[in-house]
Amino acid sequence: MPFHLDSISLKSFIAIADTGSFSKAAQVVGRTQSALSLQIKKLEDTLGCDLFIRGGRKIVLTEQGEIFSGYARRIIQLQMEVYSRLKEPEIEGEVRLGTPEDFATHYLPQVLAAFRKHHPRIQLNVDCDLTLNLLEGFHHNKFDLILVKRDPQRVKGGTRVWREPLVWAGATEWRAEKPLSLVLSPQPCIYRARALAALDRAKMPWRIAYTSPSLAGTLAAVKAGLGITVLPQNMLPSGLHTLRTELKLPELADAEVALLKRDGISKVGAMLAEHIVSSLESGPH
Repeated sequence: MPFHLDSISLKSFIAIADTGSFSKAAQVVGRTQSALSLQIKKLEDTLGCDLFIRGGRKIVLTEQGEIFSGYARRIIQLQMEVYSRLKEPEIEGEVRLGTPEDFATHYLPQVLAAFRKHHPRIQLNVDCDLTLNLLEGFHHNKFDLILVKRDPQRVKGGTRVWREPLVWAGATEWRAEKPLSLVLSPQPCIYRARALAALDRAKMPWRIAYTSPSLAGTLAAVKAGLGITVLPQNMLPSGLHTLRTELKLPELADAEVALLKRDGISKVGAMLAEHIVSSLESGPH
């Protein structure tokens, strides 16, 4: 093999590919933007090709970058699989995990499937709910681990596993209206708070046209044209598109997903926590 690929470079590359930004990727991997830029430049020099098209508002992959992306994710996944397989292949027990529905639907299936594949004797009990209900259940010892959405400026603690760039999303045929009709989750919800705070700062009138506690309900209402919503950039489904530029909507601050562990967590719970963190560090997709 004429070159060496280390895990840090691969995870940095994946973070840029997923966020479309060197600055946001630097936050994800916990490095400075300048260090990240030098690291990617060294990777491109080693591979002998450009991996990203720079210069626009969002950094995108070149054709070679798209090819490399698939291999990079597979390499990281294989590293995690062999580590998990050799570390504790026969351990058994039960883990109770709580997670927001949209995060569970979009990011966790492959992560949990990989864990079960290499630890078939561990029983996973997963509940999907709103962050407020997850926190309440966590404080009443209902869960061993919970993933929660939070404002990184206000709520600390736990382990940050993912930072979510948020976007305004609507149906393809959506047209601007006043006041702006919104489809949002009930309070308290970080996406709802982000949306209303941004609109209030911009002095743009709004109304809550539809409230749904589920991702499926929210997407159905938006696709039906009942209003627009806020979604993580990586979770934009077919039939919806971003609206900020055409409607001159205010920019949304990022949200954050963090992992909280119960005090005195079991060995199997600690293993799942480690697996989730290492898996999401490689970039959920």
